[in-house]
Amino acid sequence: MVKDSDGPKPKRADARRNEKTLLDAAAAIFVTSGVDAPVRDIAARAGVGTATIYRHFPTRADLIIAVYRHQVEACAEAGPALLENSATPYAALGQWINLFVDFLVTKHGLAEVLRSDNAGFEALHTYFLDRLVPVCTQLLDAATTANEIRTDVAALQLMRGVGNLCIGADDPRYDARRMVDLLIAGLRR
Repeated sequence: MVKDSDGPKPKRADARRNEKTLLDAAAAIFVTSGVDAPVRDIAARAGVGTATIYRHFPTRADLIIAVYRHQVEACAEAGPALLENSATPYAALGQWINLFVDFLVTKHGLAEVLRSDNAGFEALHTYFLDRLVPVCTQLLDAATTANEIRTDVAALQLMRGVGNLCIGADDPRYDARRMVDLLIAGLRR
């Protein structure tokens, strides 16, 4: 008798594409309408029925967690690619911080959800730090080695500073991106 592996089976390529389409649609709707947006709006944007969404994500919490993790992964994966393809490590750092800002300012309602009692949401903050701090560290180290930036800023400090500058970004009188650009410029030697 052949024993199946203990882990879950990998998803088929078409199932991965369908899930990505659902996650991208949900992320776009969350940006405009918040995490409490009707599932039917997400389904319409993805071009599927609501049953398809519930088959992939049985609860709203499952969907929100999946969207968040999907976007954290995209931000994490961008770092090494930017470092490889940018003219300088400082340029890569600046581009990655711009992606990080986009990630932060498009999370309407997510902060409240993260403070909820749901254990799945509690793990998201740890996941966020575990995936993104090493990427930021890699970018900072490369820029430091290239003698482009000061040496006394840690990744978590920088990310928290950027995060703090993004608070209130939905106020039209406040330009979070400009403030973040000033912060990043202040890293230069």
